Amino acid sequence: MEIVLATGNPGKVREIEEILKPYGLDLVSLAHLPQVDSPSETGKTFEENARIKADFYAHHFQKPALADDSGLEVEYLGGGPGIYSSRFAGPEATDEERNKKLLTLLKGVPFSQRRAAFICVAILVTPEGEELKTEGRLEGYIATRPAGDQGFGYDPVFFLPEYDKTTAGLGKQKNKISHRYRAFKAMGELLSRQGY
Repeated sequence: MEIVLATGNPGKVREIEEILKPYGLDLVSLAHLPQVDSPSETGKTFEENARIKADFYAHHFQKPALADDSGLEVEYLGGGPGIYSSRFAGPEATDEERNKKLLTLLKGVPFSQRRAAFICVAILVTPEGEELKTEGRLEGYIATRPAGDQGFGYDPVFFLPEYDKTTAGLGKQKNKISHRYRAFKAMGELLSRQGY
C-alpha cells in the first residue's frame, strides 16, 4: 500500500526514507505526485499541525499520508519557540539568525536552567480517517555558543551532556538518537504490525 510522505523538504524525505527502510514500506514523496498547495499549519501543537498535513494529503490523494511536525522547546522560555521554531526570528530568517536570537534571549541564564527538548510528532491518516500517532523526544540543553558544523536548524546550539557535544557535532550518530528518528522508528514498527 502506497504511503504519501507529506513533506516538500528533500532533506527530511531522505532522512525519513532512511529510518523507515527496514520496514519495507511503499513510500512516495510529494515531489513524485501532482503539485498541490500545502495546507496552512494553524494548529496550536505539534500534533495538531502534523494531523492537518496528514489529513489534507490523505484526502487529496486518496492514500494514507504520513506527516510530522517538530521543533524545539526551551524550559526557560516557557516551552518556546515550540511550534514557531522555524519562524522564531521572522518568516525569512536563517538558521544562524534563529540561533542568535535564542542565545540572546538566554544570555546570562545559568546552564542548569537551559534545559530543552527537540520534539517530533508523526501522524499517519488514511482516507477513511483512521489515525496512527508516535512521538520522539531528545532532551538536552542550550549551549552558550554554537559549535559543530553538521546538522541544521538549532543543532549547533543543542548540547547533549552525555556526548559532550552539540547535535551539530555528532555527525551520523545524530540520526540514531534524534527526535525524528525516535518518532519514525516507532511509526515504522506500528505500521509493520498493522500490515502496511
